[in-house]
Amino acid sequence: MSDANYLSLEKLTLAYGDTVAVDKLDLSIAKGELLALLGPSGCGKTTTMRAIAGLLTPASGTIRLDNVDITRVSANKRAVGLVFQSYALFPHLSVFENVAFGLRLKGIKGRELEKRVEAGIKSVGLAKFVSRKPGELSGGQQQRVALARSMVMEPKVLLLDEPLSNLDARLRLEMRTELQRVQKETGVTMIFVTHDQGEALSLADRIVVMNGGIIEQIGTPEEIYNAPVSSFVADFVGFENIFELSDGALKTPSGTAILKTAAPFDAKGLAWRPANVMLGSGAFEGIVRGTSFAGNTREYLLDTDLGPIKAEVPANLPVHAMGETVAFDLPVNKAAPLNKFG
Repeated sequence: MSDANYLSLEKLTLAYGDTVAVDKLDLSIAKGELLALLGPSGCGKTTTMRAIAGLLTPASGTIRLDNVDITRVSANKRAVGLVFQSYALFPHLSVFENVAFGLRLKGIKGRELEKRVEAGIKSVGLAKFVSRKPGELSGGQQQRVALARSMVMEPKVLLLDEPLSNLDARLRLEMRTELQRVQKETGVTMIFVTHDQGEALSLADRIVVMNGGIIEQIGTPEEIYNAPVSSFVADFVGFENIFELSDGALKTPSGTAILKTAAPFDAKGLAWRPANVMLGSGAFEGIVRGTSFAGNTREYLLDTDLGPIKAEVPANLPVHAMGETVAFDLPVNKAAPLNKFG
């Protein structure tokens, strides 16, 4: 098996009783890759992670790691680390003892234990905090302790469940950088589960967007952000103006709308980010129903015959007042063509 198929999920079906949560999923993950499983609650991403970790037995399908079938291997024997969303640190133990806990269970002791724990703590930048208890650490520091505790076990794959969701905005930015640094320096294959598209886009080498137990799209952050293949993915990554196509025209609440430029012949829909809506001129009109200042830009909500339209323009342009009628256009060359709608 090549490094490109270091971890592979083959026709993986996961269920809770009679309810199928993940249906015949195929996914290959490269050695040393940082992969994000992205999607809303209930899409199957956490269930998939639990199966990789050995916490959920598949209904059918195969999980292979480094050319070994681990589908029925117990969680403690499959060389997979897991960092929980809640960190799951022992509050009465020091940083050192929290990181050492798993190693002690494996019978590692003495100087070997000390070397591995000290190296793990140093790798996450907490060498000065070895004697502190979790209650004496910030949320970001606790997250790093949990990361170090998994890393010292030298897993072949490291799983992180919503790793940044418990942190405030500033700490999330810091931990993104920290996770990337640790992953690149160690080369560990890392998979993290998130519902935050910004987190996935900023961290991952590749993103797997899941919906209803299936994969909607796999791609680089740039591919997911710029070229969503379905209306679901487009909506999830911030395309707020999404239309189904009917014979090349936009389907709207009031009928169909013809575009100046022909849509791609095989597209099922078109999607525009607010910044790609041309405001101030064009074939369509809308009434300003909402406006908000966002630093370098100003955002508008328009009431139109096409339905609600969101537009974003540089903040230094003249302001359109509430209730004002404004012309706008939807340039086809600025749209993302969608292969799947609904």
